[in-house]
Amino acid sequence: MAARVLRRAIHQQVYLQKLLSSNIRICRSNVRLISTANRLLSDKLFSDKHEWVTVNNNVGTVGISDYAQDKLGEVVFAQLPEEGTELEKDDEIGVLESVKAASEIYTPVSGVVVSSNQAVEDDPTLVNKSCYNEGWLFKLELTNSSELEGLMSEEDYNTFLKTLE
Repeated sequence: MAARVLRRAIHQQVYLQKLLSSNIRICRSNVRLISTANRLLSDKLFSDKHEWVTVNNNVGTVGISDYAQDKLGEVVFAQLPEEGTELEKDDEIGVLESVKAASEIYTPVSGVVVSSNQAVEDDPTLVNKSCYNEGWLFKLELTNSSELEGLMSEEDYNTFLKTLE
């Protein structure tokens, strides 16, 4: 009888170890998937000219970085590209003017402009208040998505900024 109880206990322990091991692998896989999905959904890619882009279904949303808007000062005028404009990477496509200076806007990727942020043209201070949300500048349909590979992640961009100081 003691041998039967011992065998049953050993079988239960082996079963629980297999179950636990399997669940740990599933949990680790799910954490990796969730982490990767969140990173891809929230990633901004940056150019060395301080523009950022996020991409959703081959449409890139472009704006200027917090660093750039801070250096520019209070934005008082925005000239943004017109819908339908074909752009090549690094083209000068508009201007932001502030009380301090004027600064050209460049496109970090090639594409065709599908919309400009009318709210920014109406209230340019949105660039200062919310450069990553309401203060975006224009959207374009990408024509060469491989150009995204040449842009910096947020971490790389922050490292790049340290070289400027």
